[in-house]
Amino acid sequence: MHTTQVLNEKAVLAALEQSLAMIEFNVQGEVLWANENFAHAMEYSLSELVGVHHRRFCTECFASSPDYALLWNNLRSGKIFQEKIIRVTKNGRMLNLEATYMPILDEHGQVTAVLKVATDITEREVAKAELTSELQKMSEELLARTEGGISRNQQVASAITRLMEENEKNLSYLRDLEQQNTAVRHIVQTIREFASQTNLLALNAAIEAAHAGEYGRGFNVVASEVRKLAKSVQEAAQEIQATVEGIARHVDRVNDGTKASQRTIVDSQRQIQQAVEEFAGIGEAVGKLDVQAKTLRQIS
Repeated sequence: MHTTQVLNEKAVLAALEQSLAMIEFNVQGEVLWANENFAHAMEYSLSELVGVHHRRFCTECFASSPDYALLWNNLRSGKIFQEKIIRVTKNGRMLNLEATYMPILDEHGQVTAVLKVATDITEREVAKAELTSELQKMSEELLARTEGGISRNQQVASAITRLMEENEKNLSYLRDLEQQNTAVRHIVQTIREFASQTNLLALNAAIEAAHAGEYGRGFNVVASEVRKLAKSVQEAAQEIQATVEGIARHVDRVNDGTKASQRTIVDSQRQIQQAVEEFAGIGEAVGKLDVQAKTLRQIS
């Protein structure tokens, strides 16, 4: 289905000319005409533009490159070119343009001129570049901090692991001490039983000495000394037992404290591991942010 243009062609062209930068070149690349928008953007007067070659608006690098020659060969062949480009103003300022080069054909289909329509997108591109740079800088700083956090947490985790190993050794020593304490209690109990038996024997000897009368006096003296010795041994055993029980209470308190420390250390280690995992997640997100920033820069 074919449609008929409703708007007046001259009115449409006038509207485009008012809103866009427009310039015409001959097939050799020399300016035939330009509108006020193009002249203003490129910092020329209209009279200065006629006859100027297209190369003057390009960077030296692009103007001397194979891509430049290819551009004009394609335009002379009737191919449209549409792209974001960089052009240089009269005063050497760089402009970012969104441009379309359209070959103009005569009634025989031959290219007689090239019309260029452009929009100045410099501010947008500069803002995009600044945003991209800022995003990349932020991602790099955040990545550096994340890696530093992971490193510090790993160091703390390593220190806690060593502390746990030392704590395990201390618990082992305490268990050995408990066993030795139990053995001492058994020895003390044996001594007390021995002292009690000795005291009982001495008492029996004293009774027998009393029955023996005059002949048992010397034996009675010995029995009395044995009773004293047994009493001294029993008192010493009681003191040893009290000391051992005091040591046992201290061991129990130390043991309880050490076990509580062990639980705290294990809990801290678990929390640090969670923190390391969180940092790793942040690092992964930062990596994605960095990729996006680089992609945005490439698109720019």
